[in-house]
Amino acid sequence: MTAQTWAEAAADALAAAMERDARVVVVGEDVGRGGIFGQYRGLQQRFGAARVIDTPISEATIMGAGVGMALAGLRPVIEMRVIDFALCAIDEIANQAAKNRFMFGGQGRVPLVARLPIGIWSASAAQHSQSLEAWFVHLPGLVVVAPSGVADNAALLAAAIDCDDPVVYLEHKELWGMRDAQPAAGAALALGRARVRRAGRDLTIVSWSRQLHWALDAADTLAAEGIDAEVIDLATLWPWDRETVFASAARTGRLLVTHEAVQVAGLGGEIAASAAEALGCRVARAGAPRIPVGYAPTLEDQARVRPAAIAAAARRLLA
Repeated sequence: MTAQTWAEAAADALAAAMERDARVVVVGEDVGRGGIFGQYRGLQQRFGAARVIDTPISEATIMGAGVGMALAGLRPVIEMRVIDFALCAIDEIANQAAKNRFMFGGQGRVPLVARLPIGIWSASAAQHSQSLEAWFVHLPGLVVVAPSGVADNAALLAAAIDCDDPVVYLEHKELWGMRDAQPAAGAALALGRARVRRAGRDLTIVSWSRQLHWALDAADTLAAEGIDAEVIDLATLWPWDRETVFASAARTGRLLVTHEAVQVAGLGGEIAASAAEALGCRVARAGAPRIPVGYAPTLEDQARVRPAAIAAAARRLLA
């Protein structure tokens, strides 16, 4: 195990996949110079411009080319820079990549990975700070992944590249510099599996991506008050791991889902409703208000769901 940043581990995982499978290619803006977060650093020099392909600034073209490459037998990794820009390619994702296997009776597969960094990007304002995972979970045909740690990101990226269906891969914009240990290059985790990050008996907290870390901080605060919270990292948002979540919520009797995304129509509502229907447990959500993310720090902070807010929601659930 070696300590690496999120970006370094991601680049190593991608390099291992490219070494293992000549069909894996990278397509996107600025990938040749390493990408805006350094997640492709050194790859074009190592594998050449025919496999790490710089493109013009046209998200619809980039994603459309990726869909075509996948249908032709390649396994493209598509770089969208940030999820906000991917909205320019929504037709290619929602109507082409997601639906092809269904509409043509399985004759074609679209094994691509669309990297769409999510979340608040400090001082970047409303058009660069969105968490839109619920949009993609809603679309049949897509696998949706949102890792929270360096090691899991490297391993889940490998698993996503090996997947035979289109994967929307969501990495938080403010985790690229996060440093932690990572497994050996080429290690993979199974998609669709959640992880219990902290065991507990009083309530279950489910989260993902950067918000998972704040959920763990909230659990520490609650523990000092004698409240024992179990924290689950969902990691794969679709298909999400009902078995792990339901087993925990059935034992604790209470489920809190927290995410950085706007709470209204967010994925937390789907998870909470599913648990309430299946188990009859008490449920609650802690998500962002339905406001654009502001540029000024004081406004931006209003859109963050900090550990104090998560802990407060947990206390209400226990009342």
